[in-house]
Amino acid sequence: MKIRHYITILAACLTLNANAADDFDIAPPVEEAPEAATEQVDFSQKSSILFGMRNASASLNMNMNAMANTNKWKPDFDFFKQKTNPGVKPYKFMDDLTFVGIPLFAAGWALKGDKAMFRVNQKAEDGGKKNTQLLTDFKTGIDDYTQFFGPALVVGLKLGGYEGRSDWPRLLASAGMSYAIMAALVNGIKYSAKEMRPDVSTANSWPSGHTATAFVGATLLHKEYGLTRSPWWSVAGYGVATATGVMRVLNNRHWISDVMSGAGIGIMSTELGYALCDLMFKQKGLLRNDLEIHSEKPTFFSISMGVGLGGKDLEFEDNGEKVGLKFRAATVVDAEGAYFFNKYVGVGGRLRVRAQSVKNFGDFANFVAVEDYYAWQSLQPHYEAAFPGDYTSTPDVNELVYLNKVGYQTDSESAWNDNAPVTNSYGIVKSDHITEFTGSVGVYFNLPLSKRFSLGTKALIGRSITQELDIDGYAEGNKKDILYKMTLDNTQKDASGDPTISLNDLQYPNNTGEKWTDSWEYLTIGAKSSTSFGTGISLTYRYKSNFSWRVFCDYDYTRKDFTATYNPFHFVDKGMTSGAAYLIDSALMTADGEYTDGLGLEARQYKTRKHMNYVTLGLSFLVNL
Repeated sequence: MKIRHYITILAACLTLNANAADDFDIAPPVEEAPEAATEQVDFSQKSSILFGMRNASASLNMNMNAMANTNKWKPDFDFFKQKTNPGVKPYKFMDDLTFVGIPLFAAGWALKGDKAMFRVNQKAEDGGKKNTQLLTDFKTGIDDYTQFFGPALVVGLKLGGYEGRSDWPRLLASAGMSYAIMAALVNGIKYSAKEMRPDVSTANSWPSGHTATAFVGATLLHKEYGLTRSPWWSVAGYGVATATGVMRVLNNRHWISDVMSGAGIGIMSTELGYALCDLMFKQKGLLRNDLEIHSEKPTFFSISMGVGLGGKDLEFEDNGEKVGLKFRAATVVDAEGAYFFNKYVGVGGRLRVRAQSVKNFGDFANFVAVEDYYAWQSLQPHYEAAFPGDYTSTPDVNELVYLNKVGYQTDSESAWNDNAPVTNSYGIVKSDHITEFTGSVGVYFNLPLSKRFSLGTKALIGRSITQELDIDGYAEGNKKDILYKMTLDNTQKDASGDPTISLNDLQYPNNTGEKWTDSWEYLTIGAKSSTSFGTGISLTYRYKSNFSWRVFCDYDYTRKDFTATYNPFHFVDKGMTSGAAYLIDSALMTADGEYTDGLGLEARQYKTRKHMNYVTLGLSFLVNL
């Protein structure tokens, strides 16, 4: 082998040795490789070169082993031992504040007046007897645990030896300061504002403590690992925190205003807690610098939470009959991303979930719709004959009421007691939201204003799928026998020209000892899938090289075909005795022996086509890719 081959191998080994030493911040000696010689050398020279190669190889192996031992992932239980890695840039007071929690809190405060008019689990005023109820069937306890996702993940990663921004003393101080500020703000506001919860359980609804706790944890994870390790830790933290807030709304434990203000308090508290600890600790306890990316293209992935302000009324009309619903402001959650070809133009898509709950049940909350009310006036004498009692004339139009709710007050059998024909009735809310799932794609535009600020807009087209509002009815009672005689006199006509019917020897109904129950779909409202068009304008603040906050105002349009199926009297077939049912049938029968239509006992179906114009105001957390 020629001498130049040995020299080349020796130079490569020395280079590897120097690179290994660089991993430990050790300045290795610089050795210049000799120029390749063409003359012959003797065996002793070759032996010397081989000996040098063996020494270089051994040194390389030792350095590689040392490096492997140094970078080994091992648990970290040094809770009280302070560590500071060299070369980590210290934070100045307020150096890391974004103030993004302030508009979130303000948005929640501004929405406080948009509250539901529907009361849940109402009780009758007279004697505390059970009245018609509305029970929410949706319930999950996951939000009681997801609020702690952020701190649990931070502690788990830290215990596993996965270094983040701070050592244990600085981390614990920052977290403790953040949670203390959050608890003081949340509880101070809660017990001063005394806002009633949607489920009417307690008057401490605004702001949401679960949501505030979740966003404190998410911001902890963002600062410790999202800023220093991978931005996807931040996405995970803020994604779970947003889901926690949405579940609080779906559980009827909070209004959307509570959740938005809670999220704002959580972010503000953590940023302020870290700022105070940065002032106290200065450079001590810092382990890693923030990640830095350098790209002029505004390619991004984001998660968003906002409030929808459009499409808050829904009215149905059928043969001149109108019934309607009113909705609260919608809860809107997005996942969005775009790839930019340059600083100005890109393509991307958005997944949006828009949940809009009923503010009151409008005409559906009445005893019956207008036409059905007149039908009840025709049926009422016969119903009273079958079930004697002191009947009231009109029900409370703001309650969800069934046929048996009208009156039935007697000295011997008051309404809802164990012997009444109907002993209990209520509605079970499977979903009091109309929820839309929309997937859209389109073109994104960006206009840089400065190094940190930019304006954006977009043009999207997609498909919208609707999950229906669903209320089930439930009723139970006693079967009763009725003894009576009925006379049909064809020689006597009433005002409408029909034969007169007279009841003779009507006796008070007696219990048969048999119970009846009935459950059915009381009200469902849904819509067909439709094409959706969207645009919007946004202002983005890039507070780190790879993280941004964005405030946006989106406009979306879709045309939907809604269908409402309303069936308030389904229980009548089971709830009435055979004698009462015969009386009702007689009332529906004409002189020709046929039954009339449109008297309100059958299920009613309403359809409408509505142009939905949605406006969404919200805040996005962006990862710049």
